[in-house]
Amino acid sequence: MAVQRRSPAESVAMTGNEAVADAMRQINPDVVAAYPITPATEIVQIFSAYAADGRVDTEMVLAESEHSAMSATIGASAAGARAMTATSSQGLLLMHEMLYVASGARQPIVMPVVNRAVSAPLNIHCDHSDTMGSRDAGWIQIYSENAQEAYDNLIQAIRIAEHPNVQLPCMVMMDGFIISHGMENLFTLPDETVKEFIGERKPLYPLLDVDNPVTFGPVDFTDFYFEHKRQQFEAMLEAKKAILEVAAEFEKISGHRYGLFETYQLDDAEMAIVVMSSAAGTSRYVIDRLRRQGLKVGMLKPRVFRPFPAEELAEALKDIPVVAVMDRSDSFSGQGGPLFAEIRAALYEYDKRPIMVNYIYGLGGRDVRVESIESVYRDLDIIRRTGVVGPRVRHLDVRE
Repeated sequence: MAVQRRSPAESVAMTGNEAVADAMRQINPDVVAAYPITPATEIVQIFSAYAADGRVDTEMVLAESEHSAMSATIGASAAGARAMTATSSQGLLLMHEMLYVASGARQPIVMPVVNRAVSAPLNIHCDHSDTMGSRDAGWIQIYSENAQEAYDNLIQAIRIAEHPNVQLPCMVMMDGFIISHGMENLFTLPDETVKEFIGERKPLYPLLDVDNPVTFGPVDFTDFYFEHKRQQFEAMLEAKKAILEVAAEFEKISGHRYGLFETYQLDDAEMAIVVMSSAAGTSRYVIDRLRRQGLKVGMLKPRVFRPFPAEELAEALKDIPVVAVMDRSDSFSGQGGPLFAEIRAALYEYDKRPIMVNYIYGLGGRDVRVESIESVYRDLDIIRRTGVVGPRVRHLDVRE
C-alpha cells in the first residue's frame, strides 16, 4: 500500500508496518535484503512496491532464507552501502549466527523486528521471546510502544548505528499484530527533513576501497579476538550517549521527545510497574483510574534495552517501595524474565531499594486487559501494606 505524502502538520492513518515501511522509503537505503515472515512480511512487501515504482533507489535482494538475507545485508554494509532488512520470530532465530557476525564486524545495519512468539508450540502472535533471545548478540535494541514510536525510532536508529563512536547494528521493535497491523494516527516528517537528518552514510573502512584494503571475517584467535570484543563493549557504552544525542536532535525536527526510558506518574508513586512496548498504553489508563481512587501508582517504560541503562533505571526506581517488573518473555532460569533480572541486578548496589516481583505476561499473544494490569497494582498494594512478598515470579492471567 502506497502512503501519500501529507503536510507535517497533518496526521496520517497507518498500521505499524506501513509506518515502518514509509520510514524506510524516506531513509532510502542502498540495499534491502529480505525473506518474508509473519507478521513482518508486510514491511518489505510495501517497501518492494516502492522499489518497483522507482520511489527509492534501493537494490532489493530477495533471499532464500532469513540467514541469507542477513548475510547479504552484512556484505552490502561491509561494501559501504546503507543496508537494511526486517524480520520476526523464527526468522530472527534463523539469522542468529549472522547477528553475531554483523555486530562483530561492526556493521551499522538497521533492522525493524516485529515481536512474535517463537515455536514450539507454533504461534504467530506477540511476545518478546524472539528479540530477548538475541539480547546478547551485540545489537542495540530499541522497543516501540506504538506506530509513531516505531516510525520515529527507525529514523533515529540510522544515526545511532552509524555514529562514528558506535558502528553497531540496531534492532527497532514493535509488537506483532497489536502494533504492526493496528491502524493508528501518527505524524510523519517531510521527505527532505528525514534525508537531511540522516545524511549520507560515511563508512569508515569500506570493503570496496581498493586504495585502502581491509579484511572482513578473518580468523582471529588468541592474539586479537579478546581485544576486538572489548572494542564492542566500549562501542555499546558509546551507544548510550549517541542515543541521547540523536534524540535531542530529533526532537528539534519532530517535537517528539525520547530518552532511554519514559516515566508516568512516578515522582510520588508508592507502587510502580516496569513494562515495555504496547502494554504501556493500557498501563497509563489503569494508572489514571487508580489515581482517582487515591492509590499512588506509576509506571516506567524502558525504550532502550541494549545498551541497558542500569544506573539511570536504578536511580528512577530506588525510592519506590514496591515495584513489579513485567516481562513478555521468560528466561527459563527460574529467577524471572530478562527485564526483571537486569533491573534487579541494577539495584543490587543500593542500600535502599524496592521490594521487587516479576510478572510473566502476554506470552503467545495473550491479551493484556485493563483488569490484568489493575490486579498487579492490587497485589503490590498488599505487599506494600503487609510486607509479605509471596512468590517472587508470577504468571499473569495463566490458567493454573
